[in-house]
Amino acid sequence: MNKKIKDLLTLGAAALFVLVFALWGILKEDDALSVSERRALKQFPTLNAEEVLSGRFQSNFESYTLDQFPLRDEFRTLKALAVRDLFLERDNNGIYVAGGYAAKLDYPVNEASVAHATDRFRYVYESYFKDTGANVYLSVIPDKNYFLAAENGYPAMDYESLFALVQEKADFAQYIDLTSALSLSSYYRTDTHWRQESLLPVASLLADAMDVQISADLTPVTLDTPFYGVYRGQSALPLAPDALTYLTSDTLDACCVYDYENSVYLPIYTLEKADGSDPYEIFLSGPKSLLRIENPNAAGKRRLIVFRDSFAASLVPLLASGYSEITLVDIRYLSPTMLGKFIDFNAQDVLFLYSASVLNDSSTIK
Repeated sequence: MNKKIKDLLTLGAAALFVLVFALWGILKEDDALSVSERRALKQFPTLNAEEVLSGRFQSNFESYTLDQFPLRDEFRTLKALAVRDLFLERDNNGIYVAGGYAAKLDYPVNEASVAHATDRFRYVYESYFKDTGANVYLSVIPDKNYFLAAENGYPAMDYESLFALVQEKADFAQYIDLTSALSLSSYYRTDTHWRQESLLPVASLLADAMDVQISADLTPVTLDTPFYGVYRGQSALPLAPDALTYLTSDTLDACCVYDYENSVYLPIYTLEKADGSDPYEIFLSGPKSLLRIENPNAAGKRRLIVFRDSFAASLVPLLASGYSEITLVDIRYLSPTMLGKFIDFNAQDVLFLYSASVLNDSSTIK
């Protein structure tokens, strides 16, 4: 076979490949969501003269074709493996894997962001608690990088500086250091969050500092559904799933959770969410601006308000045995100026509980 024929066959095969994928892309139904990336995918853009002349259609169409390309997830994985194994890059899309754990690079300390967060905490304190005599506490949850990044040669933020900055700017609260109760194994391998089954030492540390008695009589239950955390999708690497375990007891089974947004009562664990896009949402039903856990079997009448992010969803149930009520407030979704409409602030303990990653990027805190 001469060179000309070989070239023609190669060109024909390439053209056929492009044609097949083009037809596949045209004929297949567009996907609405990327489950692995946990985001909405671009849909076919509006086509009219104004959109074309402005150039928006062309730009949006390019984004649409990239999102709707056939076998997109498979090609993302192939690219990620090539970046790691052929080009020997140490991270992909800002995600790195070390010791079997995936994490997102997050450095250096963003002092302006920390200042914004603590300013909002101070606003809450001065608006609602300053003159009530409430016991006010604050804890920072170190993310996985605290145990993983520097140990494996990756850049890491100066966590001690972050902790010190938070304490300095939130001097109205008693600081509770959680680091001694945590280790790398406290976190999921493929997700940003911590494992509830590893959090009894954290809950006990908080309870001791707040002088409340909690029960450690809890039974672990592991779900059959594999848990693929957010870093698996973001990295596009074929990481093995985590197991998803929750802790239960007669006390927790008797508790109910009032969802102010939807005016409904929920269980502590919404197990059907294990089959959704983010199985971590089994804990207190996922992102909610305002919840109240009611414990009908509480030994006393103590109440707690927790200002929090998503890490608290798996931790706070472990504190429920010590309180008659725990109110959870996420001021990323609810303005602090509105809290007086919903919450009685008298005779309550107060805990500000936020992850280092949220404090270092606090733009969503209202």
